Amino acid sequence: MQNKAFHRLLHQLDKLTPTQSKQAQEYIKYKCSIETIEDVTGHIDHCPHCEAKTFHKWGVRSGLQRYKCKECHKTFNALSHTSLARLRHKELWIEYTQDLISSKHIRESAKHCNIAISTAFRWRHRMLSNPSKIKAKKLSGIVEIDETYFLKSEKGNHNLDRKPHKRGGWAKKGLSLKQHTPVLIARDRNGNMLDAIMQHSGEFDISEVLLARLDNDVLLCSDSKSSYKAFAETFDFAYETVNLSKKEHVRDKIYHVQNVNAYDSKLKTWMRTFHGVATKYLENYLGWMRLFDREKELTAKQFLSLMAVPVRQKNIFHH
Repeated sequence: MQNKAFHRLLHQLDKLTPTQSKQAQEYIKYKCSIETIEDVTGHIDHCPHCEAKTFHKWGVRSGLQRYKCKECHKTFNALSHTSLARLRHKELWIEYTQDLISSKHIRESAKHCNIAISTAFRWRHRMLSNPSKIKAKKLSGIVEIDETYFLKSEKGNHNLDRKPHKRGGWAKKGLSLKQHTPVLIARDRNGNMLDAIMQHSGEFDISEVLLARLDNDVLLCSDSKSSYKAFAETFDFAYETVNLSKKEHVRDKIYHVQNVNAYDSKLKTWMRTFHGVATKYLENYLGWMRLFDREKELTAKQFLSLMAVPVRQKNIFHH
């Protein structure tokens, strides 16, 4: 649009009725959201269906440029094969993503964005599916190991084979694998970390999570749990312990588990704000917290860019 036509348009805005003004604002908001989405997805250089590099434009749908592959003849857009594919109300994604950054509850986000609670719930877990896969590729140097436990929960399940209990409650018999889900957390002194939900917490379970991710010359540091020592001895890793039960927190000014324990505490405190998390969604919440830990000043645009990674590339690692 030429400048003269643009200025004429601006002068016409004063003549809009309140309803027309609202519609104009919503349209501008929608167009800005589409531009942001296309910006974070970056340049499209191949078909997400067959990975062929020959395709051409094929109209516009839902505000996004659509393409057609010359090899498989399928159509796609910038969001095809991503966790955002087929989600509606694109003009609200930035606001909703900001709610995720603020750790708002489902009902708060639904009210803020004026969407159904079921929509807010679906968006949350679609948008957290990629961050949940981002873990450290390698841990090096001194690696602190610890595990924390979360009460098993079937929150949201309406077909229980037991009497329902108050969500966010406490176990009746202390720490038990029948009532708790163990989560192994490993963190090196450079801030690289990974976590994993385990069925059990023995030597074999630890090796499945850690063995492929540890440099050969790492030094493992943990509390005095026997399974950590057995893992280190079996795979010939240097290993040091601190006896927390005897109030030994730091030994020789080097050996401690303060970093991983601090993360455990922060994770538990943050999780309590949700008043209980269903065990089947625990992986998503762990990834959500790792994202906060890794990105100290996360923006909505950065969050959206993580969601734009194709599904077939979901096993993402960071160094």
